[in-house]
Amino acid sequence: MNRVFVLSPANCNGVRAQWLLRKNSRSELAQRLRSPGAPLGEVFSFLSALYFRGKLAYAQEFARPPSDCPGIFIITPSTGLVPHDTLIRLRNLRRFADVPIHIENQVYCSSLRRTARKLASRIGPECDVVLLGSLATAKYVEILNPIFGSQLIVPAEFVGRGDMSRGGLLLRYVRENRELSYINCTMLTEYKLNRPEID
Repeated sequence: MNRVFVLSPANCNGVRAQWLLRKNSRSELAQRLRSPGAPLGEVFSFLSALYFRGKLAYAQEFARPPSDCPGIFIITPSTGLVPHDTLIRLRNLRRFADVPIHIENQVYCSSLRRTARKLASRIGPECDVVLLGSLATAKYVEILNPIFGSQLIVPAEFVGRGDMSRGGLLLRYVRENRELSYINCTMLTEYKLNRPEID
């Protein structure tokens, strides 16, 4: 079974983002963001630290995409799904910072739906889509589930865990060269009901 990963984004409005966006920033990454650009996955790993690093490392280890298709896509605030190795520049990061990731934000929702439909058409019906991101809010699952249907799966071990715990868990599984167990998004409610200790 082919498998592609969809990663939730890093916070583009935090302290680390401001370090990169400062005009006088002399960090090596900030310099590359001015020209020629830096890979989106690398930038978001810097912004988010442990959690995003864990997601990216795990996806790089276990992605099995169809031929001629990237294996890892990152949700962005303003341009939907973007391959993790796409080069971005400061203007892209500034645009990300200006667009709230919210189910009622039209720019975010429309771009995510549009690119998700393109990905669904590209991968066909015989490919899993693993979402590595929050399961407790509507901003990812409610947009992606109608498009990918039963192809959209999530790690069962994510239910009830915080971000830092998830990041550490993902890195441990990479070190041990084993995958998490996955459940279909439509099973999330039932799964939580069967585990009453989980919020």
